[in-house]
Amino acid sequence: MKHRKIVLLVSLVLLIGIAFAACTPKAKEETPQKRAVYVINGSLGDNAFYDSGQLGMDTLRDTYGYEIRTIECGFDAGKYEPALEAATGYADIIFVISYGFEDTLAEYADKYPEKTFVNLDTIVENEGKTITSVDFIEEESAFLTGVVAGMLTTDLSIPNVNEEKLIGVVGGDVDPVVNAFLFAYENGAHYIDPEIKVERKYLGDWEDTAKAKQSALQLYDLGADVVFQVASAAGMGVLQASEERGLYSIGVDTNQNAIVPGHVVASDIKDVGMAILNVFKTIEDKTYVPGAILAYGLETKAVDVVFEGNNDVLPQNIIEKVDALRQDIIDGKLEVEIYTGE
Repeated sequence: MKHRKIVLLVSLVLLIGIAFAACTPKAKEETPQKRAVYVINGSLGDNAFYDSGQLGMDTLRDTYGYEIRTIECGFDAGKYEPALEAATGYADIIFVISYGFEDTLAEYADKYPEKTFVNLDTIVENEGKTITSVDFIEEESAFLTGVVAGMLTTDLSIPNVNEEKLIGVVGGDVDPVVNAFLFAYENGAHYIDPEIKVERKYLGDWEDTAKAKQSALQLYDLGADVVFQVASAAGMGVLQASEERGLYSIGVDTNQNAIVPGHVVASDIKDVGMAILNVFKTIEDKTYVPGAILAYGLETKAVDVVFEGNNDVLPQNIIEKVDALRQDIIDGKLEVEIYTGE
C-alpha cells in the first residue's frame, strides 16, 4: 500500500511538471537587428555632400525604424580602418564614402562577405564582387551648370555682369570626381559660347572656408561674373565671396541657393540621401544585387541643376534653356561627354 502511494505521488509530480511546461510561454524568436552605418571619409556639417547622405540615413531611422550610426573620419587616414572595423561590428548594412581608402574598403568587404557594403560616388570593386557602387553621372548636371554660367556671363542685362566672357570654378582638391565636374562645366559653357574662358582654382582642402573665399575673390577680381564651388564645406567661402563682390556663385550637392540670397543663382545637386534610400529599398525587397554598379544621372533626379530659392535672379530664358537641354540629355538627343581622366 505504501509503495502504491509513492508511485502515485511520483506520477502526480510528473503530470504537474508536464502541465507547467505546457503552460510556460515559449521564448520569443530573435528578430534580426535593424541597424545601418554611414561611414564617411570627411565630416558632417558641409551643407552639401556628406549632409545629403545623412538625410537619407535619418529617413532610415525615422521611417523604417533602423538604428543608425554615422562614423566621421574627418579626412584622417588613420581613422579609416578603425571606422570600418566599428561599422562591421555594429551593423550588416554599411554605406560608405570611401575617397582615399578604397583599398581598405575592398579588404574589409572581402573579410566580411556576409555584410552589405554600398559605396557612394565612386566605383570600388573587391575580389569577392560584393561591393555595390553608386556612380553619379555628375557630368550631366555639371554640363547644365556650365550652360547656366555661360549664359550668365554673356548676358549684360544681368546686374554687374561685365563684357569679358569669363567664369570661374573652385575645386576642393585634384581628384577624378572634382575633375569630372570641372570638365563638364567647361563643356557646358563652351556649348553656349566657345570663346568663354574658364579659370580653375584648387584648394587642396575641403574645410577651409577662408581659403575658398580668397580663391573666389581672386577669380572675381580677374573678371569672372560667376564662380562654381565644388569644395564641400570649404565652398561656403565661395558663396560668401559672391555676396561681397555683388556677383554670382553656383552651389553644389544640395540646394544652396538660399544661403546667400540673390547671389547663388543655381545649385548642382548630387542627392546622396536619395541613393542611400533607393539601394536600401532593394535590400528590403530582396532585389539587391551585390557587386552591381548603379549609374545615377539626370533621369533618376539624383543629379540635377535647381533654381528654387535663388530670388529669381536669373532671366527666365536661362531656366528655359536648361529645362530643354535637360530633357534632350534624358532623351538621348544630346550626349554629354564623360570625363575619362585624360
